[in-house]
Amino acid sequence: MGKRMGRSYPQYRKETMRIGKILLLALLVVGFNACKETKEEKKEIVQIEAPVPDPMEFGFNLNDYIVVKDTVRNGDSFGKILEKNNIGYGTVFNIVEQTKDTFDISKIVAGKPYTLLCTKGDSLQRPECFIYQPNSIDYVVIKFKDSINAYKESKPVKIVQKEVSGIITSSLSGALDDAGLSQRLAFDMSDIYAWTIDFFRLQKGDQFKLIYTEKYINDTTFVGIDRIHAAYFKHNNEPFYAFEFETDSVKQIVDYYDENAKNLRRAFLKAPVVFKNVRISSRYNLRRRIKLYGNRIRAHKGTDFAAPRGTPIISTANGVVVESARRGGNGNYVKVKHNSTYTTQYLHMNKRKAKVGDFVKQGDVIGWVGMTGNTSGPHVCYRFWKNGKQVDPFKQKLPDADPIDDKLKIAYLKHIEPLKVQIDSIKIQPPKPAEEELTQQAVTALK
Repeated sequence: MGKRMGRSYPQYRKETMRIGKILLLALLVVGFNACKETKEEKKEIVQIEAPVPDPMEFGFNLNDYIVVKDTVRNGDSFGKILEKNNIGYGTVFNIVEQTKDTFDISKIVAGKPYTLLCTKGDSLQRPECFIYQPNSIDYVVIKFKDSINAYKESKPVKIVQKEVSGIITSSLSGALDDAGLSQRLAFDMSDIYAWTIDFFRLQKGDQFKLIYTEKYINDTTFVGIDRIHAAYFKHNNEPFYAFEFETDSVKQIVDYYDENAKNLRRAFLKAPVVFKNVRISSRYNLRRRIKLYGNRIRAHKGTDFAAPRGTPIISTANGVVVESARRGGNGNYVKVKHNSTYTTQYLHMNKRKAKVGDFVKQGDVIGWVGMTGNTSGPHVCYRFWKNGKQVDPFKQKLPDADPIDDKLKIAYLKHIEPLKVQIDSIKIQPPKPAEEELTQQAVTALK
């Protein structure tokens, strides 16, 4: 027993013990994993059944049908969808003809959901109803089992009132993000205050408070902002109130007025583009120096609004188009005469929409942002004339819009009384500390 395959007995015994330890460790690992798998298997056996969803949707009991839910894909049409679900071309033609006065099926859009309700017991699962949802609230039902008919419906919407507030640290969008709020509120506020606050020059420390409503379906599914009913914006230490009020119930004309019933609108908008992905890249400056021209002074008599190519350009006031052309450094441009005092011009358009002689209203699209003429990037150069002289529109005291009718003023002041009390009682929520500030606070707390 002295040697085993050329090794001494002590060596052989030592190696045997080492191999035994390895095998023991392997067995322990396998056993641990087996126990782990057993536990996991036991966990999988214990299942919590999810609550059965409400079978009623679109006015149908879905339990009575084989339900096919899908999304309109690129290249899909109403006919293609039905044909691939065993509905013949002749039937499709009849459906289209008999429902065209209710809904134009050519308007179905890729990315929108649809539902097919198919008869149970039919081996081909032929649908008898097509439901299309152009948005999260409205839907179109087209039934074609025995007779063909179509109708439009809307899901019940619950309106919930909300109150929010915030402080500007960098931008309005950033303040809304910090509060976990929809950016739609930024666009709505910019519309309300478009004539009174320059949203391109908000100051750090500016404050806002809002009373607005949100829309929900099935009580819990958020489907968007309804509208702002009251707003408070403190800009440069000056407070600006805004209260919604309907001045014409027949035409459903709604506008915003301040606490003294003064219309927030002005005869001119502050900007020729909507406040979204837009910034002022260069202001009116008669002593501007340009590196491209040897750092010489070249007056800039317009205000440049940088925006993505294709952004709609809007007329800042009512008026008549007196020029619509492409010329030299201006590129594509449109010029609008508003009255004997004021004229505006919009340069570097990608494409012009308004023609000479057109009457345009405030907010009408007259062209789209581009890079025609002398420009290094997509933007619109907005020029403003007063009594034949180009001036800085941001330094002009522009005329107000028509005031509220005296007959409605008493009703308005009574309407806003509880809203003003409510918005004044909203406490301003401080901004969330930045990450580095939180780190410093934690370090300080540990000292």
